[in-house]
Amino acid sequence: MNTMKWLVKRELWEHKGMLVWTPLVIAALVAALALLAVFSGNEIHFGDTMGSQTYTVNIQGQARAGVVAALSQGYIVAAVPVYLVLGFLVFFYCLGALNDERRDRSILFWKSLPVSDLTTVLSKVLTALVVAPLIVAGVAIGLALLLLAAVAVKLSLHGTVLFADLLVAPELYLAPLRLLALLPVYMLWALPTVGWLLMISSMVRSKVFVWAVGVPVGAGLLLIWMQKILGFELNAYWIIGNVLNRLLLGVAPGSWVLFGAGRPVLSQEHGVPAPDAVLLYSWSTLADLVLWLGVAAGVAMIAVAVWMRRRREEG
Repeated sequence: MNTMKWLVKRELWEHKGMLVWTPLVIAALVAALALLAVFSGNEIHFGDTMGSQTYTVNIQGQARAGVVAALSQGYIVAAVPVYLVLGFLVFFYCLGALNDERRDRSILFWKSLPVSDLTTVLSKVLTALVVAPLIVAGVAIGLALLLLAAVAVKLSLHGTVLFADLLVAPELYLAPLRLLALLPVYMLWALPTVGWLLMISSMVRSKVFVWAVGVPVGAGLLLIWMQKILGFELNAYWIIGNVLNRLLLGVAPGSWVLFGAGRPVLSQEHGVPAPDAVLLYSWSTLADLVLWLGVAAGVAMIAVAVWMRRRREEG
């Protein structure tokens, strides 16, 4: 356990710019733009008059409850740009995880330590599937809370003080928990892509991106050509959607919406609020056979990456 903890810290130290600073910078940019948009207009101009007039609105009753519900349930969505960057972080981290150490020959030093290849590769898998998503989730939750506070301050400047209402709203605390509850689902759906990228990273000597992306894309084009031109009954589009796309797109947050069966209910139908519906749908995809076939393939590709690292020490 201590060895794994040390190896994960090593990964964070070596890739701090990618895994830590990138989401922080994205969050800072989003926060700056959002705060500018929220606080840039405190006045309303009427018609062609030269003057301006400040306004106050004291929302009460059912309308107030609706505003509180909308803010407490939806504030977590404000950090979508940070969520989206997770897919790119995990993709490019895995792409260079095993290739970089061979290219700069640092693998010779790491292999001199009493750490097995299996443990080393698993530390990279853990970093990609657990540590990176947790970092992004933490940054995203912080950004969402900041923007929610900014909106609450803006409303208070115009006569509607919602701080107390928001603090006692259960959804304020449930939203981050729902986000974290999606992590196991993300790990399973992302495993095939992580396995594929680590396997390619361990095998090729150069142009890792070209190999990792080019092989699935080329295979997809070949399948379409064989089906359309040569008349083979291959069901090419099913293979592309359920096999090749999962090799490349599995690390994208919410990829199970693309690859899983059915779609989440995004309305108040059947008395299920949209946030709960998304969570329930996400966990329901664990009953999908396609998911577990991908998990098995991901584990197999990680095993290949371990074997390749064991036998190849440099470039």
